[in-house]
Amino acid sequence: MQEEFVTVQGSKIRYLKEGSGKKNLILIHGLGASAERWEEVIPYFSKYFTVYVPDLIGFGLSDKPSIDYTTEFFAKFIAMFLNEINVKNVIVVGSSMGGQIAIEYASANQENVEKLVLVSPAGAMKQSTPALDAYIMAALYPDPTSAKNAFSAMAGNNKEINQNTVDGFVYRMLLPNAKYAFMSTILGLKNAPEISTKLAILEIPTLVIWGELDPVIPIKYAEYFVQKIRDCRFYQMEWCGHTPYVENPKDFSKLVLDFLK
Repeated sequence: MQEEFVTVQGSKIRYLKEGSGKKNLILIHGLGASAERWEEVIPYFSKYFTVYVPDLIGFGLSDKPSIDYTTEFFAKFIAMFLNEINVKNVIVVGSSMGGQIAIEYASANQENVEKLVLVSPAGAMKQSTPALDAYIMAALYPDPTSAKNAFSAMAGNNKEINQNTVDGFVYRMLLPNAKYAFMSTILGLKNAPEISTKLAILEIPTLVIWGELDPVIPIKYAEYFVQKIRDCRFYQMEWCGHTPYVENPKDFSKLVLDFLK
């Protein structure tokens, strides 16, 4: 994978790039994460697509300006990021918060989005869960123990957690302004407009994937998206928690590639 940097409205943005396919695919990570969250599936997708994986502004190794981090802001950021790297037409894959951002971006740029994949997307759940609470506390008070406990809770089935994931999360949350960006994003998600209006206007073929054991955003919320998106397919991944692309990257990638092909 190539690590590259681009400036988006004065902020230095880091992203990963792999593949040389004619079609472009962007992977959008969730709250508090970074491009590395997708590292297990990038090799599968890069066989067929040119894959772009940004650290969202405010997260990872990208700049973290003191601004309001709303879903609308992130959607505009995605549009500006793609413009800066000269990518017009794209397939969008978003996880959790990244799924909500993907919906916001796609609904406003339907002419540029070929297909949409949502993995346990945020936007329907209005209250927190114990696993999400543990993750937020690990971000505010980052240390290896709290982070490992949070990632274990998110997996939902006692799977082994990669130590690099834990160490990387702690490192990034200790960077200047990281906690501010994290908390501002939470407030932005909490106060985001009702997402149903965005879903209702989507005419893009969409795949929704949800981990059967997801304790962060429980699978019961899948119905909300499946009912409201006009052209939607749904797949439940057995024995997976909040991040099936981390827990079972091979099967996840096959599902997505089958849909895209």
